[in-house]
This record gives sequence, C-alpha cells and structure tokens, in this order.
Amino acid sequence: MSWTRREFLELASAGAASMGLAACGVPAPQRPDDASDQTPSDSTAQPADNVDRGEFKSLALDTSAWKYDKDNDVYYQLGLTYCLKPATTAYESLAIFVPGQFFTAEKKGSTYSCTVNEKAVVGGFTPSTAPILLPINSGTLSPQASPTKYGYDGLGTFLDAGCVYVYAGFRGRSAGYDSSSGSTDLYPGGAPWPVVDLKAAIRYLRYNKDALPCDVSRVFSFGFSAGGGVSALLGSAGDADIYKPYLDSIGAITHDAEGNAVSDAVFGSASWCPATSFDTADASYEWMMGQFATSGTRADGTWTAALSQGLAADYAGYVNDMDLRDPDDSQLTLDESEGGVYTLGSYAAELLSILDESATNFVSDATFPYTYTPQHIDDPSFPGDPNLATTRATEAAVAAAKQGAQSAAAGAQGDGGADATESADAPAASTTLPAGTTQVQSTIYDTVQNYFAALNSDYWWINYNVSRQEVSISSLRDFSMHLCPAEQAVPAFDAVDRSSKTNQLFGVGEESTLHFDGMAGERVAANADAYASMDGWNESYATAWQDDLEKTDSLGTDMATRVSMSNPLYFLSGTYDGYGTGVVAPHWRVNNGVFDTTTPLAVSANLVLALRHFSGVEDVSYVPVWGQGHVMAERSGTASDNLLSWVASCCG
Repeated sequence: MSWTRREFLELASAGAASMGLAACGVPAPQRPDDASDQTPSDSTAQPADNVDRGEFKSLALDTSAWKYDKDNDVYYQLGLTYCLKPATTAYESLAIFVPGQFFTAEKKGSTYSCTVNEKAVVGGFTPSTAPILLPINSGTLSPQASPTKYGYDGLGTFLDAGCVYVYAGFRGRSAGYDSSSGSTDLYPGGAPWPVVDLKAAIRYLRYNKDALPCDVSRVFSFGFSAGGGVSALLGSAGDADIYKPYLDSIGAITHDAEGNAVSDAVFGSASWCPATSFDTADASYEWMMGQFATSGTRADGTWTAALSQGLAADYAGYVNDMDLRDPDDSQLTLDESEGGVYTLGSYAAELLSILDESATNFVSDATFPYTYTPQHIDDPSFPGDPNLATTRATEAAVAAAKQGAQSAAAGAQGDGGADATESADAPAASTTLPAGTTQVQSTIYDTVQNYFAALNSDYWWINYNVSRQEVSISSLRDFSMHLCPAEQAVPAFDAVDRSSKTNQLFGVGEESTLHFDGMAGERVAANADAYASMDGWNESYATAWQDDLEKTDSLGTDMATRVSMSNPLYFLSGTYDGYGTGVVAPHWRVNNGVFDTTTPLAVSANLVLALRHFSGVEDVSYVPVWGQGHVMAERSGTASDNLLSWVASCCG
C-alpha cells in the first residue's frame, strides 16, 4: 500500500502510544493548539534543568526606559535589539508601541517607568487579552529597518483598537553592509533570514511577557506579496527545527528566566496576494497564465515558449502528486485536455469555482456606474517607521540608476533590450505618482449588463445570470486571456538572467542573485539539446541552473532546503518532508486580487486548500477579490479596518 506522508503521520499520531512509533523517531504533526504549551505564558510548562537561566538577561526589557507621546497617549520604545548576536542592529531590532491607558507610569527624567494597569480597557481589550500586531512592511522583501525616530501617523488605528503594535526590523532579500555600525563585513541576507529575524523578534516579546500589557500568545503577523509569504511562513512553521541553526547563529532567545522554552509560533497570519511556494511558483505561473500567451518570451519558436509549456505540464504533475483536497476531502487532480494541456479535472474546477464566487460577489458589491482602474503596488505602507518614505525613495533612486546602467550596457553591447522581468522590476515612469504605483487608464461601465457585455465583446465566455445574480466562467484559459494575461517573462520568478528580486532572495553573499527553481532546472537540463535549435537560446543556460542549485549559504544549507524554508506548504502538506514539523497558527486570513498578473492565484488557493484540511486550524478566511490585482485587495472597506475586525473575531 502507498501512503502519503500526511496519511502516515496521522496514523503515527493516532497510534504512537500503542504501536511504538514515537520511539522510532517518527514526528507526530504539531497542532496549533500545542502552541500555547510552548510559550512562556503557560504556567504548566516544565522548566529545563540543563539551561543557563540567565543567558538572555541582557535582552530583558527596561521598564524604566519608556518614552511617552502625551498628545496621543502612546508609550513606546525604539531600537530594542532582540537577539544576542545580531548581524546588523539596524535591522535586528524592534520598536514597541503601547496604548497609554495600559500603563501606570512614573516620570523619571526624560523617560517613564511603567507598570501594567490591569484595570484598563481599550477597544474591548485589557492588558491581559490585548493582541500583538506584527507588520511585515515589505512586499518585495527589501530589508525592513527598525525605526530610529518616533512618528504617530497611522498608529492610532491599531492602538485605539487596543492592540500592542510591534514594528520589527529584519534583513531582506540580499546580503548587505551595516552602515550604522561602520562595519565593512558583509552580513548574510536572503532566504531564510527574513523569517528567522522575525521569529527571533517574536521570542523576544515572549521573553519579556511580564513587562508588556498584552497576551503574548496572541501574536498576529500580516504582510503583502512576498511579505505576505513570510507571514504565511510564520503561521505555518512555528518552532520548526529546520530554522534552529539560523536562530542559534544570531543568539535568538530559546528559554526564559525560569528555564521554560520560548516559542516563535503565531496565533494568526494574514496576507494579501502572498508570493511564496517558490519551488513551484514558476510552474504555477505558466499553468495559470503563461501557457495561454503567444508573445514576447512565449512567442512561437522561442526556447522559453517551449519551457513555458513544459513547466505548465510539470505543474500538473505536481498537483496530481499533492494532497490538496476539496471540502468533501476528495483529492484534487488535473487531467490532460486537447493539445497536451492540463486544464481539466477537479483542481481546475476548484479554481474556476473560486473565480465564479469572486465574480458573483463583485455583482453584489459593486455600485454602477462602476469605474475599473487597474492597479499594482510594490510595497504596503503599514505605520511604525517615519523614515519609511525617505528610505523607499532612496531605494527607488538606486534601483533606477542601476536599471539605467544595465540598459546602457545592454545597448552598448547591441543587446535587444531588457526582457519583461526587467521591465516589471523597473520603477514607474511618472515621477508624480507615489513610489511603486503605475499610472493606468480607467474604464467606466454604466450598468452591470454593459460590464459583462464588454467582457464578452469578442466571444461569449463569462455568463451573468440576472435572475440568480450569479456569474460563471467557461474556462481558465478564457479568464487568463481576457482579464489576467501573463505579463512576466519566462520563468516569472527564476529569471533566465537571474535578474528578478526572487533571484536575489536566494543569492549568497557576493553572488547576489542565483537560480533556485529545481523544477525549471530539471526541465532545462533535460531539454537543452532541443532548446539549442530554438530562438533565444544561449549555451550557458544548459548548466546555469544546476550550477547554482549546488551552492550553499553561509551556514552550509543547500538551495533545495532554503527553498523549502520559504514554502509554507512544506509544513502544511503531507507530500513534503516538513509536514507536521511546525506549530501552525489556528487563525488565517488570505486575500487575493484575482486580476493579479504578478503572482498566480494558485499560490494563495493552494495555501488555503492545505490549511482547511490541517487538523487544529480553527478558521481560514479566504477572500479572492474580483477587479483587483496585485494590491491589498478587499471587497469593501479598508485593509487596516478589516484586519482589525478579523483580529477581534479571532480573540473573541
């Protein structure tokens, strides 16, 4: 009999006591309700006898060092280093912002000595129930600096709701130099350091639980795009041993002053358009969008068009080997249709049902005349760092200068110009718009009937049933060709010339960008001879992926493992070796603009499908939003208000 890892581990978990499987070293899946057993707030935890209980005392929060914003009634501390051996204090430190009513304070010079006011109530929370909010304020995983000065703008939304707001710095997608310390040494960056740093920050907060007016077991992470992917990792990989060497290398807290283990598991994870699961991101992009395109790098006769079709077929094989299941617990699969394309089967039907529901919700939500304006953002703007706008403007200027230099060099060499991936990474042409915003043309539709008539202008593919107020779509191909066309080059994430931001995420040291996609690498290696006769091929491509995939990072970890550490499904799906090795958050919120041409809808859908069948996950809110693309998509209201409503519901 053939068993998936999911099935085997569930059997092991159920029968370990009677069958002796635990003694054989088979790990039982850790469930979200186990997370409280691993936090220092749990009085039943057994202290360890073989640890130095004073090891992390230098990281104890100074309760007499609080600053106070009298006008807005906010206590705060900045620049709190959260590990013993930070690679860079500019990023491995955090700021804490607390509603003023949660403290009783005594002024001592320029600071305040604060104790918890247990009787306070703010926004329905008390100091014993208040959650911690942890924003991941980088959609492209550029490093998130810890604030060096205080600014109140935007914080009131979260503090008035009774939340403690923690803005933690973390290293980003590349290695770098710490200018604040004057060091000339290159500190490591890229995967998995962003999630490692945030795990260390969470442990710091739990270590200092007695000094903070909140429930430290209630940590909610939230982010957009690649930041949303990190939030999903925090939610799926709590306390996972695979990160231990990295956490140990920076001196992350492991136990409190009583010897109790300190957890980095979170209570809730929220994300918008999460970019993650990079082992299959290129293949899912080609399956959802790329295989239906016929221009650019997908033009007939190009080797990248052949690669696109191959990756789409590889994705079908991946889905059929996966353990994704529908609400009836039946496995979702793909079947081959005419022309060797895998667009039939229960998995395709599941994604179509997501799109149908999204379009149907649009009919009930939209007010006509309706104005459609395509939008795309690179980074969110969560509050906490008043230097953020300046930092991003500087980063944009540097990126523009680098792009200009690359274009000039390509022109001097007679190159045909930048490919679609480079163009997508370039800053917007207009300097009058906010950073990361692209100027677009709006379209106005007078009535809902005119809206769907316009979508069906060339042929009928989307049906609007007026009496039922329901929408149905004929096929994924039609949806992609009309509303969600492929805009990224092939491969979308692991660029041929290693020029994407995801290539940076898997770079090592001075080799700032590397190939990482093993599926693409296998496809290129297997078909190099055939590709050699096609347009655009360069003989160096034949071994480029395999050469990079063999490289290791500063801790000696291979590329495949680093990719796994950046994939929440590695911990959530029974077909991966990491299944059951992380504490999974009980509460999830995943929003996605279904017109997103940057990240395929399949990424968020797969995450949600896995979560809904993971034992112990209490609720999964999934909101695919029609008419919105790579943005912080919401059906109505604002992202921050909806996030806070969700947090309150999770804590109820």
